[in-house]
Amino acid sequence: MRITKVYTRTGDQGETALVGGTRVPKNHIRIASYGTVDELNSVLGLVQSFLNFGSQDPSAEELQNQAALKEFSVDIARCQNHLFNIGADLATPAKHRWENMIRVGNTDIQWLEDKIDQMNEVLPPLKDFIIPGGHPVEGFLHQARTVCRRAERDVLSLMQEEAIEPDCMQYLNRLSDYLFVASRWIGNIHNSIESTWKH
Repeated sequence: MRITKVYTRTGDQGETALVGGTRVPKNHIRIASYGTVDELNSVLGLVQSFLNFGSQDPSAEELQNQAALKEFSVDIARCQNHLFNIGADLATPAKHRWENMIRVGNTDIQWLEDKIDQMNEVLPPLKDFIIPGGHPVEGFLHQARTVCRRAERDVLSLMQEEAIEPDCMQYLNRLSDYLFVASRWIGNIHNSIESTWKH
């Protein structure tokens, strides 16, 4: 795919084209679905931008944290690629799908579950609702989690109107769990104190 020109003037009347050429209003639920997925990807870009891998002369503990954060950065990049695949999936009506189209599936969902389990192993038990905040990366991960939940709601609305494979929604559901646990994991690495709901 080669993008040679950013503006096309074809959307000036409030419509846009899906994969295959069908034109729909820009506020169509299908557009909202992959638009929210795109927004989520942008928040994960902020997470990447704010990751700090530590000092030049690290202690043994800092060295271990650096390695863990670098692996986490690779994992976030993998999630971002998955989100692009979901966006392409949502932008493609069933009749315009092609053979060997790259889509998220059970393997990707299982990968998220494995990552969640690995991070949870080093975290203290959760006893109350967490108020978002703490380290900047921690805060952006909470923001990503809430955008992910909205993307899941948008995809559900689309599924109620059109025939959509459930893998996209299942992946987003698991990704929101991953982002929540990741926010706690980042806070743990940075010795951030979790602020909990006082009720």
